[in-house]
Amino acid sequence: MPFIAIQLVASIVLILLVSWLALALKLGNDVRLKGEAEARELAQTAVCGFDPVDLALDRAGIGALLRDSNGRVMLLRRHGAQFAARILDSHAFARLDRNFLTVGTGETTFGQVTLDLGNKAQVWAASLRRLGN
Repeated sequence: MPFIAIQLVASIVLILLVSWLALALKLGNDVRLKGEAEARELAQTAVCGFDPVDLALDRAGIGALLRDSNGRVMLLRRHGAQFAARILDSHAFARLDRNFLTVGTGETTFGQVTLDLGNKAQVWAASLRRLGN
């Protein structure tokens, strides 16, 4: 009987320790873009020399589309507890549905993201058509 009690207390202590560790490492947080400044900074960090001149931020902060002065378009999206970025070279993986623009890269590991861009969705969808197939 005392062995079972010790085992129970040890299990509870270990569960609390793992929970504390997950909180300390910020695992499982709901990561969102806080604004345009953060999106610009993440884009510049992801690709050296990418200086956004235009951007559309998802209303929920889960992603953004950014364009630099050279006409390159970057997709910034939430990927786990961080953000990942890819330069788009095709509009083949873009689909417009009213205020929602679904964008992908064709990379299965990167996937697609549906961005709520509001009235900017149509403008960005049209500009993506200028990219190659």
